[in-house]
Amino acid sequence: MAITQGPIVPRRRIADTLKNLRDESGRTLDEVAEALLISTSKLSRLENAQGSPQARDVRDLIRFYGIENTQLADRLMRWVKASGRQGWWTDYSQTTATPGLDAHLAYETEATVARIYTIPLLPVLLQTPEYARAQYSTHESWWSPEEVDRLVELRERRKDALAEREGMDPLKLVAVTHESALRQFVGSRDIMHAQLDHLVERSTAPNVELRVFPFSQPPLFSMSCMYAYFEFEDELDRDIVHIETHAGFRHIETAETVAYYRGYHDALVAASLEPDESRALIREVQAGLSA
Repeated sequence: MAITQGPIVPRRRIADTLKNLRDESGRTLDEVAEALLISTSKLSRLENAQGSPQARDVRDLIRFYGIENTQLADRLMRWVKASGRQGWWTDYSQTTATPGLDAHLAYETEATVARIYTIPLLPVLLQTPEYARAQYSTHESWWSPEEVDRLVELRERRKDALAEREGMDPLKLVAVTHESALRQFVGSRDIMHAQLDHLVERSTAPNVELRVFPFSQPPLFSMSCMYAYFEFEDELDRDIVHIETHAGFRHIETAETVAYYRGYHDALVAASLEPDESRALIREVQAGLSA
């Protein structure tokens, strides 16, 4: 699936606002679409943050709901403009990508906090390029050498979110990784040795919290697959969960289920080693590579 979507937060804001305005008006999708001479599917896409909102359509809806010359109308038009910006990831539109990765990158770029769990590989944002390349190169039948180059470059670009973002503080990363990810051999001893060094070093950054879930802890719910919980500071924006599988990303937006996942992640953090203990375990595993 090509990486094609731009910023997703403004599209979600537009979608939520238009859905609320329609609900308050007591009208159905079909009724509003018929009144504005647009298709029901087009209006549905607007209310589900799909595609790029067009200024003319949103302006017509502003008039239809009678909110011209209000702060809400101004915000809607600002969000339309913001949603039209190209995300940096559109430079990789020809790269073979996991279904749903485009949305994942948009959330990663725009969220305040990413709370993630990984097994059996280390967190993407904390990987070295050599580790990433070795991981991709194990699937030679899936990607050409040129595609592997682009995929590794894409992973490197994603790390920028931890350093600086336009108009925003760097992303805060709260990562829990299973102990098996430390011991999963990827590439070579040298690659693993350097990767574990990098993991220790990056985990001391002020906006990075890394914990290891050890073998000694009993299994917890939600730890059988990788996921990311994206948290937003603005009260207008709903948190969202992305569950990652080999077939792509599944996103969870239902408020109740999202809240459950926040509880699941907090339980994982509580059951995991403290950051200093996690770094000590990483060093222990690294020492074993040299034995």
